[in-house]
Amino acid sequence: MFRDREDAGHRLARELRRYAGKNPLVLAVPRGAVPMAKVIADELGGELDVVLVHKLGAPGNPEYAIGAVGEDGEVLLRRDHGIEELPAAYVTEERERQLRVLRARRARYTPDRPAADPSGRVVVLVDDGIATGATLQAALQSVRAKGPARLVAAVAVAPQDSLVAIREVADEVICLATPRLFFAVGQFFADFRQVEDDDVIEALRASRRQPAPPSFTGGKR
Repeated sequence: MFRDREDAGHRLARELRRYAGKNPLVLAVPRGAVPMAKVIADELGGELDVVLVHKLGAPGNPEYAIGAVGEDGEVLLRRDHGIEELPAAYVTEERERQLRVLRARRARYTPDRPAADPSGRVVVLVDDGIATGATLQAALQSVRAKGPARLVAAVAVAPQDSLVAIREVADEVICLATPRLFFAVGQFFADFRQVEDDDVIEALRASRRQPAPPSFTGGKR
């Protein structure tokens, strides 16, 4: 369906062209979404940064996400049966472990500046694709708490049911494809090579910073 992440980025940029000239803040969920977000930021004349969230792994199965945490420390737990029965001490310990990972990533990705401030801005939060949506939902909630003027989620591919919770947080959701048969994000990209930390750092360095954005009166739908 997509040649690569850049192809998906160009397609999303076309859907977002009404925000061109409004200096949107384009935030990528690293690492995979960064090449897409850079394309979008370049085409819209926006600012590129990353929003850092990390899944919380289940006891004995770290690949199974019980929720996610943002770099502000806020935790979003899934509502699946059984997750609410996990010991609070385990959730706290896992939260602290993943927060250390996020802080190390921020120091590596943008060592010379703090995270971009979304307050009062049009923010486009980009992900290459979602399965459960827990990580993207946590990212959106983290950004929402900082008072953006408008919060847009832009995703290449996702199952339709995973977008329900996303629509509860974002003012607008753009998803290019919602296939019925969804097994993994990578199945919809001809080239889904891994994005490395060095790729993220280079993209952030190369992105152009814009002057203060104009006022925007979009608001929540």
